[in-house]
Amino acid sequence: MPIYEYQCEKCGHVFEHLARTLAAPPPVCPKCGARKPKKQLSVFSAGSSENQAPACAAESCPAAGSCPSGRCPLI
Repeated sequence: MPIYEYQCEKCGHVFEHLARTLAAPPPVCPKCGARKPKKQLSVFSAGSSENQAPACAAESCPAAGSCPSGRCPLI
């Protein structure tokens, strides 16, 4: 079952929705109840069986020099 990201056109709230079927209607906004949220483009996540350190979550690491293990302390 895919998880879709939506943004409410009325209040701007961003939320996720687990689609149980492809024919399911779009959900209502959980914040304001608006009925026509806009589907957002989202990224996907892929796993790996190798034990690798994750990449840094920030474009410029504020903890520069404090990552001796190569693991980002911000994740």
